Amino acid sequence: MKRLLCVFLVCAATAVFAQEKNPVTSAVKQMLPRQAKNIVAAAEEMPAEKYSYKPTEQQMPFGHLILHILGTNNTLCSKIGDIAEPKPPVPLKESDGKDKLVAALKASFDFCTTALDKVDDSKLGDEVELFGGHKGTRAAALIILASSWSDHYSSEAMYLRLNGLLPPTAQPKK
Repeated sequence: MKRLLCVFLVCAATAVFAQEKNPVTSAVKQMLPRQAKNIVAAAEEMPAEKYSYKPTEQQMPFGHLILHILGTNNTLCSKIGDIAEPKPPVPLKESDGKDKLVAALKASFDFCTTALDKVDDSKLGDEVELFGGHKGTRAAALIILASSWSDHYSSEAMYLRLNGLLPPTAQPKK
């Protein structure tokens, strides 16, 4: 029994050590599946005819929000992973419809998965171009990416609730 406990502790310590090797990039990589699931589910929850809905004149339509989310994913993940940003042959528009926008949103999260697989914490200090020509570290790009997922999901949730729909994380477990 004592030997089994010792083997378990060594395995547990090894797992903890392995996790600490790249704590920042590992944390973002672990966040991605849940954030992707919720953001995509919210986009799927909104009826197609509501993709042109905007709460006020000053706010963007829901379809534009989805376009914004996938664009942010593609731009930041290309910088983080130091790989070319995917560019569709014909630029997407907010009026392209739910099916096309949701497919592109899913693809942006797949792209982020691929891009994040190419980075580790040893590259966090590298300078990358962020938005509008501003420079920052790869660490800043990772933090912006992770925080944007929360911001974007909360925006989707607000649009859904204003249309009498529950966001995915507020729905009863199935």
